[in-house]
Amino acid sequence: MSATENETAVCRRLVGRTAVVTGAGSGIGLATARRLASEGANVVCADVDAERGEAAAQEVGGRYVAADVTDPDQVEALFRTAHETYGSVDIAFNNAGISPPDDDSILETGLEAWQRVQHVNLTSVYLCCKAVLPYMRAQGRGSIINTASFVAVMGAATSQISYTASKGGVLAMSRELGVQFAREGIRVNALCPGPVNTPLLKELFAKDPERAQRRLVHVPAGRFAEAEEIASAVAFLASDDSSFVNAAEFLVDGGIAGAYVTPQ
Repeated sequence: MSATENETAVCRRLVGRTAVVTGAGSGIGLATARRLASEGANVVCADVDAERGEAAAQEVGGRYVAADVTDPDQVEALFRTAHETYGSVDIAFNNAGISPPDDDSILETGLEAWQRVQHVNLTSVYLCCKAVLPYMRAQGRGSIINTASFVAVMGAATSQISYTASKGGVLAMSRELGVQFAREGIRVNALCPGPVNTPLLKELFAKDPERAQRRLVHVPAGRFAEAEEIASAVAFLASDDSSFVNAAEFLVDGGIAGAYVTPQ
């Protein structure tokens, strides 16, 4: 559903606010860019893929900024551009991440694969938070939403060890920042999605259908989430409707974390 089609179906809670979305070219990032724009936000779409990032920005009437989120200078330029373009940075959805097939069991995952996932999934969130906080502190308000995962609160025998560790780090960092900056009007929450029907997940599971089925059987809802469902949660956390939600692990997992056994 495009931003235009979605406008009649959602609230207009973000009119006049500026949101930066990393990994905006596809998956959860794209769905969120659409949703935030439909609620009235000015959306800055960041992605390393120029074609996809530019397409996303054009679709939502926002601005594309090329950004490798592991590069401190490019991250600082991203948020500076957002502020210079729209006059504020009210929402930061730090979402970019990877889940490569060479990140597997700790017995199989090499140091290079470990470090690459940590750098993209965790260090990038550190850099984005560090870059956006001065703008939010000057404004006296802001909502930071960092993409963690349900695996940050659960263990999995079908392990992606560096991914799991990186998302645990995102959760812990988000909690600490939420506490540290709460009295300055800034909220920081960790979004913890369950498995989402995105190109990243499809690519991973296409190579191992048995692994996909082994995971799906543990979802009480009987399906993986759609990206739009996660985007709805981001929009809530970005808005004043969540004004007392801070330093939280915000699970959107279809009941996985609450399940002992799933329905037959």
